[in-house]
Amino acid sequence: MLTAEAMPSATATAPKNEPGDARGTVFLLDVDNTLLDNDRFADDLDTRLRQDFGTAGRDRYWSLYAGLRDQLGYADYLGTLQTFRAGLDEHPELLQMSAFLLEYPFAQRLYPRALEAIAHLGRLGTPVILSDGDMVFQPRKVQRSGLWDAVAGRVSIHIHKQGALQAVQQRYPAAHYVMVDDKPQLLAAMKQVLGARMTTVFVRQGHYALASADTVIDPAPDLRIERIDQLIGLDPSHFTSIPPEHVKVSAPASIQEQT
Repeated sequence: MLTAEAMPSATATAPKNEPGDARGTVFLLDVDNTLLDNDRFADDLDTRLRQDFGTAGRDRYWSLYAGLRDQLGYADYLGTLQTFRAGLDEHPELLQMSAFLLEYPFAQRLYPRALEAIAHLGRLGTPVILSDGDMVFQPRKVQRSGLWDAVAGRVSIHIHKQGALQAVQQRYPAAHYVMVDDKPQLLAAMKQVLGARMTTVFVRQGHYALASADTVIDPAPDLRIERIDQLIGLDPSHFTSIPPEHVKVSAPASIQEQT
């Protein structure tokens, strides 16, 4: 098992590639439960719904949310709110829900040292946000969290990001891609498309990661990390030269003590 303590120094890193440099590496970074604790946001939304609309109202919202997600293939909090309004137009708290969603302090929900992790990857290649979601709330989340600025506006949001690899390759050509995500099944689907040109990094954060604990994933993720800050300090070889056995990275004490 490779641990961060045994890792080569990151001082001798490959030169950073700019967008359009097909020789370098592009790091594709998921948002929800990868860089940002979306489960905490969902808990806060749940509390607000129960506070303003009661348990029955809260349950109705989440039922509508689940149905819309099955229909669209992505989370649509604002679209659910639009449907949820039926019969509630005179409710005094209804109009405040849009402000709660759009003004939510997502910067406070970034995982510890997530921005440092992005900055480190930016010294190795080109970090890009690759997320799925709607065209209003998801970009707003990326902006308010500070992630938009952290990747210099390199943000791609699709209905199904695993189906957007061709578009991503056209927009950000590179010799190698690294996908960092909390859903191992999605990582496997992307790996099947790009093969050796992609390194998959599974971040074991959030409820999707926990739910997949007993699931056989084929192909398995190339790297497994427990937290996003464990990317800090890795050098290019950890993303382009994966040994036959899949690697699990452990954070050094210096990182653990700061989180």
